[in-house]
Amino acid sequence: MFFRTNKFQYNARPEKPDPIFAKQLQEVLGGQWGEMSVMISYLFQGWNCRGPQKYKDMIMDIGTEEISHVEMLATMIARLLESSPVEAQEDAAKDSFVGAIMGGTQIEDVILGGMNPQHAIVTGLGAAPTDSNGYPWNSRYTIASGNLMADFRFNVTAESQGRLQVCRLYNLTEDKGVRDMLGFMIARDTMHQNQWLAAIRELEEDGLEETPVPSNFPEALENQAVRSQFWNCSQGTESAEGGWASGPTPDGKGQFEYLADPLPMSDDEGQLGTVDPRVYGTPKMPVPKSAS
Repeated sequence: MFFRTNKFQYNARPEKPDPIFAKQLQEVLGGQWGEMSVMISYLFQGWNCRGPQKYKDMIMDIGTEEISHVEMLATMIARLLESSPVEAQEDAAKDSFVGAIMGGTQIEDVILGGMNPQHAIVTGLGAAPTDSNGYPWNSRYTIASGNLMADFRFNVTAESQGRLQVCRLYNLTEDKGVRDMLGFMIARDTMHQNQWLAAIRELEEDGLEETPVPSNFPEALENQAVRSQFWNCSQGTESAEGGWASGPTPDGKGQFEYLADPLPMSDDEGQLGTVDPRVYGTPKMPVPKSAS
């Protein structure tokens, strides 16, 4: 059960309206790596967690925190849209450079060239569960596999991509109020990256999971000949210089081997058998009369 308090986790008030930046800010709300994605990922990871209670509680802590980040972003977007979007963008268009980017100084051009029309037409100057191009948020962006190691590794990636995008947005605005909130979110993304890396290490120390994931698949069923080989499958051999081409593998169970010219390991020529053309394609050989 969740309870909402009538206070934000942190400030979410811009200095002035900016409908163009409101459109850009939609990316870290409803984009692939936005706050909605990590919020839903973490909540389902927590709800599905069957590991020790400390992991479940930790996941639920961060999942609940992300709900507050979604609310902060949605509120910031709405506040960036509070004044008349037409007037705000007309003022911006008076600058020749901005006007050229926005597509002209006519009101219609300003709206279509700079802001998200859905903010005016669909949401009534409010945020939407979409990315910066208006593409609807998709639950396919989320991961909750039931394997804590696999999930935690994905979470590091999600926090890294999210922090990258928020940092880029920070540099796209001069608004001190917006930067204040984004600076807070960047700091929390720093914490969360470190949090998931610490959790990965603890999973290994607790003996719950290790590389390769999943660790409980019988190693004897793997093709032992190729499990530590790096294959040079593109032009150039510079990849041989990396730590993935020689030396012990990170799981401690093998030695990397570099194959400069890997060959197919199958004697199967990859050809399809003869079929009736009425079923699929054109046969390589004439179809027997009995099959007609």
